[in-house]
Formats: sequence, structure tokens, C-alpha cells
Amino acid sequence: MAKKITYQQAGVDIDANDRMVDLISDNVKRTHGPRVIHLHNSFAGLFRLDYNEKLFKKNYRNPVLVACTDGVGTKIKVASMMGQFGTVGIDLVAMSVNDMLVQGAEPLFFLDYIAVNKLKPQEINQMVAGISQGCCLANCALLGGETAEMPGLYRRGEFDLAGFAVGVVEKERLVTGDNIEVGDSVIGLAGSGLHSNGYSLVRQICFEQARLDINQPIDELGETIGQALLRPTRIYVKAIVSLLKKYRVKKVVKAMAHITGGGLVGNIPRVIGDSLDVVLHKDKWAVPPIFSYLQQLGPIDEEEMYRVFNMGIGYIIIVRPKFTRSIMTHLRRVGEKPCFLGKVKRGSGKVEIR
Repeated sequence: MAKKITYQQAGVDIDANDRMVDLISDNVKRTHGPRVIHLHNSFAGLFRLDYNEKLFKKNYRNPVLVACTDGVGTKIKVASMMGQFGTVGIDLVAMSVNDMLVQGAEPLFFLDYIAVNKLKPQEINQMVAGISQGCCLANCALLGGETAEMPGLYRRGEFDLAGFAVGVVEKERLVTGDNIEVGDSVIGLAGSGLHSNGYSLVRQICFEQARLDINQPIDELGETIGQALLRPTRIYVKAIVSLLKKYRVKKVVKAMAHITGGGLVGNIPRVIGDSLDVVLHKDKWAVPPIFSYLQQLGPIDEEEMYRVFNMGIGYIIIVRPKFTRSIMTHLRRVGEKPCFLGKVKRGSGKVEIR
């Protein structure tokens, strides 16, 4: 008679999953506001769209739900090399909430999916702590998630992250870019570095070609290469939501763009249409040292740099020109570092960087 086999012998540890759930519970709960409905042992997360209680009253007249999903990409390889798993959790939230923000939507809740070769509760707790921090920065609830242990699909030490966000915007407050005109101003918000794009190229240059050690200090950067590469994506939710609320009646924000894969030249054309161009002036912002370092280390052509990376600008706002100064003043007050980058002109849907 064959010896009996267990799920754990096949590579899946149910007990480890139970320990992980206990570890992450506080990080999940700290993101919950009064609109989250707690149901013991529920199979799904519950969230109230309208909330009539006097202290936290928040209702919608004509709500549009906005949904986004994304991952972190091969930046997770850098996290594995560093043995640090928290910052990619922030990245995961940022990539979805910043995208929905472009349409003027306020994030409501977020769900994560974590797939691993072997479930290590402490590592998962680091990831969820980062996701929780990202949700707090985005003012949204971490409503639920899934952790899958799949030894037959992932090799030892491998994992992947995916995130799903839902937000809401009043229909009349949707930001669509339909009313952009010649002469409109382009404002950029500073990024924190590479954010979560271009890491296949970065890893090839740094670790395959130059054979850098992940903990190697880089004089030009003032930190190790690993620290520079793991810096998380900035979350722009609080600043942009406050800006849209300030100009609720005048609607001076005409379009926005989250600068992800494709850089400035690839993302801005998505919102300006086929009859307009955007002219950006490189002398209007300081490119962070990580980009110059990678360009020289490659070497990488400047055109390729602007096609792959954000070059220090993580978010773009296109606004009515007469409000440019007041908008930038407001953004500084809420902690941003805005730059006036250029103008909209007649064209064919391209970005010109001078």
C-alpha cells in the first residue's frame, strides 16, 4: 500500500497561511474607514458607496465607478535581491491609484494578489505592510486579497504581485481631456526616481552587463544601487484630490497623465488628442541622478531614456493658463514640487522635448 501524502509534502503549507493571516490583520484593518462593513469570516470585502451618518456623511448624485489593475513588474526581482519586500507593496498601490486619478476618480478600496513559490509569513507581512502604507497614502481601504502558494509554477524565491483598485467620480467631474486648447499650461509633479518602469533594462545594465553588487555604494547617488532602485513610486492622490476639490466649480484641470512605461513621450499623447502637441522644456526641471547614472552606465541614447523612463516627472497636469500660478501655489502648500514644463500647441498628438 502506497504511503499517504499530504498537501504540505506537495509544497503547500496551510498552517503557514493561517500564521500569515494573523500577522497581516493589523495592517489590513488600519486602512479601514467607516464605510467598510465588517462581516466575520466573509468570503468578500464589503464597502458602502453612500454613507449617511452625520459625522462621515458622503453621498453621490451620479457616481461613475473607475477600476484599475496593475503589477510591479520586474522591480520585484530587485526586492528579492535586497531581501526587502515592503516598498514594492507601495509601488503596487501606486500603479493603480495614480492611473484612476487621471480621470479625476478618488480611490475607494484596493485588493491584492500575491503569488509565491513558498509561503513565508514574515515576507508576506512585509509586502502587506507596504500595501497598507500605500493605501493609507491613497486614502483607500485595503479591502481584501489573496495569497497563492504555487511551488509547481514559481521557482524557489520567486513571487509576483498584482493589485486591483476601485474608485469613484461624479460623472460631471470626470477629467477627459476633451476641452484641451492651444496655449494650455503643462505642470509636472516630481517623481521619486524610477518608480516602477524600465526595470528589465535597468537590471540588464546594472547586474548582467556592469555586474554590480546590489549593496554596492554608488558615489554619484550617495547610496547603494539597491536603495536607489527600490525607492517606491510616489502616490499623488491626496494632492490631486485636494486640487480638484479646490477648483470644483471652475474646472481648471483639463487633463492629467500618470507617467509610467513609455515615459513623457508615450503617456501624454494619450490625453491630448490627434490635433495638438505638447512642448516640454528640459531646463524646467532637474533630472534625478539615477537617470544620468544609468544613461552613462548603459550607455543609453537620450531619446531612449525619455521613451522608457519618467526622467523625474511622475505626473502631468494640463490646466487653463490663467490659473497656472495659483495651481502651483496650491500644490506646494500640500507638499508637492510642481514645475511649469511647457505649453500645448497645434500639432498631431506628439510630445516635443526641447
